[in-house]
Amino acid sequence: MSWHTRPMAALDFESTGLDVTADRIVTAALWRIDPAARTKDVRTWMADPGIEIPAEATAIHGVTTEQARGSGRPAAEVVAEIAAALEKVSADGLPVVVYNAPYDLGLLCAELDRHGLPAGFVEGLRVIDPLVLDKRVDPYRRGGRKLTDVCALHGVPLDQEQAHGASADALAAARLAWKLAAAHEELTALDLDDLHAAQVRWKAEQAASFQAYLRRKDPEAVVDGSWPVALSPRPSDTARQ
Repeated sequence: MSWHTRPMAALDFESTGLDVTADRIVTAALWRIDPAARTKDVRTWMADPGIEIPAEATAIHGVTTEQARGSGRPAAEVVAEIAAALEKVSADGLPVVVYNAPYDLGLLCAELDRHGLPAGFVEGLRVIDPLVLDKRVDPYRRGGRKLTDVCALHGVPLDQEQAHGASADALAAARLAWKLAAAHEELTALDLDDLHAAQVRWKAEQAASFQAYLRRKDPEAVVDGSWPVALSPRPSDTARQ
């Protein structure tokens, strides 16, 4: 029985921007999905990020500074709960699907550090990143690699009016992981531990290839190849939803 037919979790954040060390989580969603039983449930959060939400970010996810201050909970409480929920996911033996995992998990680690909280959730977490998988099975395809682009290509439902909401994006990422696995035996031949390790290698290879491409014009270009948590404050190879 392959990993893609077993229970899994799926995580997504909407934030104030793209800098994993400086920007903040605004909304979050964590799904638990059982493909065989066709059941799913979601837990969601809204945080008061403690800073202004730029208009550009609000245009993407729809949450204003006023809404976050009025309806959001203190960021320290929210990020602690998310980390605890991910630790429970690991303890229950579930992998977590995160599209462009280095950004989301790097953002969560930075938030925890900001509030003096441990990032122990990373230990034992097995991650499935559909962005890494898609680039692995179809490396030379032209066109965008944002979640909306890849879902459209593979026929995964993601209503444009719902896109850029944490709940809709996390669920779409899980469906995309299932679709990619169902179509590519290379992915289903690996168990979760081996798949996680393979993605570390694949991400590094993909980043190195993209960096070589960028250096044709900019000899100083650097692309962060760390996975599943970004180490670079501003990774060049970013494909947000």
